[in-house]
Amino acid sequence: MNKSIKFFSVLLILIFITTSCQDILECVLNRHPVLSDDILKIGQVNSYYTDAINAQIKNEPRDDDYYYYFSIDGDLPEGLEFVVDYRSVIIEGTPQESGRYQFTVRLSVEQVDDYYEDCENTLNDCDGLCKESTSKTYTLKIR
Repeated sequence: MNKSIKFFSVLLILIFITTSCQDILECVLNRHPVLSDDILKIGQVNSYYTDAINAQIKNEPRDDDYYYYFSIDGDLPEGLEFVVDYRSVIIEGTPQESGRYQFTVRLSVEQVDDYYEDCENTLNDCDGLCKESTSKTYTLKIR
């Protein structure tokens, strides 16, 4: 075996040992939380309004096996409120004033059973994700 192949092999093994092979695979598979890209419905003053922003784990068929934690920064018109229902942020109520309202939804996820003995002494958190959080800004228009 020539020297460059030996060097490359040793380097590759060191990378896998120090970063954990699973960490590399997590990002190759690109598993990460996402928020829906849907545009929110336009609401009417003094008319009941409801819409939802949904979350999922991209490229993860078992995305129900995660805890979803939401935070919302920004304002809604008087009469509307945010309600979190597992993997959704629901906006509902009867808006009392017209306007354009921007808010940011932040999402963090954590695997329900994220502790494994194999990961106890590694840098890998064993959740199978490349990223554990995301955020998106939405605009709600009330006429």
